[in-house]
Amino acid sequence: MMTATTFKAVCATGADWQTILGRCLEDLGTGPADANFGLLYVTAPLAAYLDEVLAAFRNSTGIEHWTGSAGAGICFSGREIYDEPAMAVMLASFPEDSFRLIPAGIKPLSEMLISNREWISEHQANFAIVHADPRNPHIPQIIESLSNDLDSGFLVGGLSSAEEPCGDGLSGVLFSSEVQVISGLTQGCIPLGPKHTVSECDRNILAKLDGRPALDVFCEDIGEVLSKDLSRVAGYIFAGLPVAGSDTGDYLVRNLIGIDPRQKLLAVGDLLEEQTTIMFCKRDGESARQDMLRMLDDLGKRARGRIKGGVYYSCLGRGRHQFGVNSEELKMIRDELGDFPLVGFFANGEISHNRLYGYTGVLTLFV
Repeated sequence: MMTATTFKAVCATGADWQTILGRCLEDLGTGPADANFGLLYVTAPLAAYLDEVLAAFRNSTGIEHWTGSAGAGICFSGREIYDEPAMAVMLASFPEDSFRLIPAGIKPLSEMLISNREWISEHQANFAIVHADPRNPHIPQIIESLSNDLDSGFLVGGLSSAEEPCGDGLSGVLFSSEVQVISGLTQGCIPLGPKHTVSECDRNILAKLDGRPALDVFCEDIGEVLSKDLSRVAGYIFAGLPVAGSDTGDYLVRNLIGIDPRQKLLAVGDLLEEQTTIMFCKRDGESARQDMLRMLDDLGKRARGRIKGGVYYSCLGRGRHQFGVNSEELKMIRDELGDFPLVGFFANGEISHNRLYGYTGVLTLFV
């Protein structure tokens, strides 16, 4: 018999992790009846204490199964917290045998998938919350491989800013199809011009687009004002790599890391291949807000008032930098969808489906 899935989330700040832990436990009270899972996110000042915090929560709540991470900031319903010691906690009561923890490290992950192969197949387990180690350069490949192993599995999460508990790969939790979710992605940039074909490149160096010098095409797209002072494009203009097969126009945002005016070359923060497509985009606060509203409206229609809880992973370049300093990004979620239990963090890269994104927000709702 499947039990009802219930959630409760709390958030607290303080001078040290022991004080914050006590406040969270007090606010949690008894928590959901039969809670059997916990999510924990902390700000960077508490990253070094994650092991101690997790052990304390296990001991105090009696809940054995936890996952979590640290970020440049943490997300809560209608609230963003940066720089100061803080933690956001969500307890949930999931149906029995409806999830498996994903252990940190490549070998433990492989062993988990092998030992749970029958459970994954029988329970159609293909949704996972994952936290990744930004020091590992192979994370994009690991994300894609895990998604493939889960039969087009859908992953959500982000790159952590802490060494634990991510280890050298991914950590998190894999859910069965009994746990119903819907997810959306919102971009923080807007395309400037048309898509172009990569005609000539060398690894991440872009030489020609549409058969023309890459810098000439770039300057046409960004306009005359910026073209006269290319030093102004840093942190404002980016490369966009369209996601093949996306029906919502998703694209991967990558930094422009160098410009060679003499040879008319561009250096992009990703490996490039000839005959693929690329476009240029800019970070625009108003466009980001409009796309956020689009995602929230879509999720609201799909949820049909059945939201039980949620997780949100946003780029550290969004939040206070793009929406405002008074938690406007998280307030948008609360204002449009309601005040439900929600936790998450601001990441160094965001994970949605089978890819690592940048400058995006990934909102997943338990329904």
